[in-house]
Formats: sequence, structure tokens, C-alpha cells
Amino acid sequence: MTRRERLQQMTGRVSPEVILGAVAEAKRGDAEGRLKLCAVMAWVAYCCPEATDAVCDNIASAWLGSGPTPDIPGGLPEAPLEDSFWSAFWAVVDGHDEGYDALTITVAVASLAGAVHTDFATIADDLACKHPGAARAVTRPIPGHTDMAALAECPENSLGKSLYQMIVDNGYDPEVLDRDEISLGELPHSLHYLNARILQMHDVWHLVAGYETTSSNEIAISSFQLAQFGHNYSSMFLAAVMTISTFKEPRGFIILMQIIAEAWQHGRNTPVMMDIEWEDHWNHSLEEIRDTHAIPIYQSIFPADMLESIDDGPFFKKLAIGYQLVKYSRQLKRHADQPVAH
Repeated sequence: MTRRERLQQMTGRVSPEVILGAVAEAKRGDAEGRLKLCAVMAWVAYCCPEATDAVCDNIASAWLGSGPTPDIPGGLPEAPLEDSFWSAFWAVVDGHDEGYDALTITVAVASLAGAVHTDFATIADDLACKHPGAARAVTRPIPGHTDMAALAECPENSLGKSLYQMIVDNGYDPEVLDRDEISLGELPHSLHYLNARILQMHDVWHLVAGYETTSSNEIAISSFQLAQFGHNYSSMFLAAVMTISTFKEPRGFIILMQIIAEAWQHGRNTPVMMDIEWEDHWNHSLEEIRDTHAIPIYQSIFPADMLESIDDGPFFKKLAIGYQLVKYSRQLKRHADQPVAH
């Protein structure tokens, strides 16, 4: 049996004890642990979204050494994972060989929403209607498009002006992807709303929650969004990038898991941001908004530009990062089997 076939076979519900063991194996550099973690993330991302909070709580707590370790309920609704889905999934993984950038991997992962079983939309919609980070939001009408002219008129050092400058200076699309091109209008209302709103507010959350626009922080904010309101695309993205790392870049897996775990707990410990009327804050400073809504800033043990520095940074920065990674790897191996603090 190939490793791909084994991942597919392992994709299903597991116990917190299995997750704890898989994390310990992955910390020691064991390929088996990486495979198990990818499989359980694929399960919640494409099959059983209602198990996401319990699974990710256990992964993050085991990786970071503290946090909740809830039981993973049985009997939750699941969508079948058919051969056609796996063909599409492995095509996304293999797309790494041609080289992904931020936009192309976003489009590739978004395409997987069309490959999951037809039952998945109903399961995900039911979860969105009762998720504590989404339940109030999904009763609202679909938001209009971002008003760039209004943002341009905002005062200096305000959220609105910062967002305007971020979009213009970097040549970003104000809403990341075109809603019509990815057929958001065909989704049930709750999923239509949540996906349209987070596309619109993704860069706002970057600014307010302290995530930079680097590769590692784009991965991190996906974990934050998943923790905040159970964002389906974010879980699909994380499952895909974990699998890409496992099969294509296994040495980077420990960096990836540290980033995902940190941002997951940040999202779980931050008040619900989907309920905030962000347009009412365009003229307020980031500091005022964080104080008003008790939003902590994301912090990682790694520098935000770590992945860019590994590829393109000056020699001495690469050397410093290499030393940090060796030290971190040794620390992980020493503490791989320590119990989780609650």
C-alpha cells in the first residue's frame, strides 16, 4: 500500500490519545505521525466539519504543551470521501511541483469545494448555523462590495486608511477572489454570507489581529479563521498544505504545525470577530479597535518572514534561522512525550 493509499485509509475519526501519539511522533521527525495528522485534518476538512474544534484543540494542545483536550464525539454527520475527491485532492498536492503562489494555491484549494460529496454542503451549513463564531452573523444579508473610495477618505492611522494603503500598495484585490467566479451565490445563505464576508474582511483581520502578509502568516491566519468561525475553506487549505508538506517538504512540517497551533489557540482565545460591524470602525485606529473588542495580537516563536528568509534572505539571517530551527527541533524531541497541561 502506498503512503497516499494509507492516508486515505486513515482518514476518519480518531481518539485524543491517537492525536497525542501522532503529535509526539511528528515532533520526533517520524513520517508516520505526519501522515496521521494529515489524515485527521482531511477528515474534518472534507468529511466531518463538526469535529473540527475537538480535533484542532487536541492537535494544538499537544503541539504547544497546554490547552483543552476534549473528547472527539462519535456519531457526527459525515460526507463520503469518494475516489473522485481523492483524485482532485492529490492533483492539488501535486500542483506544488509546478510552484504555487498565494493566489494559485487559493484557487486550487477553493476548487476542492466542488469535489466533495454533495452531502457536505448541508453538513457544513448546519454547522455554520450553530457555530458560536458564526451563528449571529449568518442571519444577516449578503454584504455589498468594499467601497474603496470611502476607504481612501479615512484619516491617517485609521483602519480604513491602513486597509486602503495595504490594498493599493500591494496590488491586492479588495476581496481576494471574485465571488461570482467561485460561485458563492450557489451556496446556502449561511455559507454564502460567511465566505463572502471573510473574503471581504480577510485583510481587515490581518491588520487588527496582527498577522503580516508573509507566507507563514497567511497560513497562520487560516488557522485563526478556522478557530474563529469554523471556516470551511480554511480547514481545506490547512489540510492541503499539511499534506503538501508531508509529501513534498517534510523538513518544514514542524514549522507548519507550530504556526497552525499558535494561531488556532489565538483564534480560540479571541472574541468573535465575525459579529463586529467593521465598517463602523473605518475611522478608528487599530489600537482603539483592539481595546474596544479585547483583541490580542498574534505572536509566534518564529519571525513572520521566516519562509521568505529561508529562500531569499541574506546569509547571516539564514544562518540565524537555521540555528533557531535546530534548537527548536531538539526541544521538540526532548518534550515529545510530555503530558499536556490543562
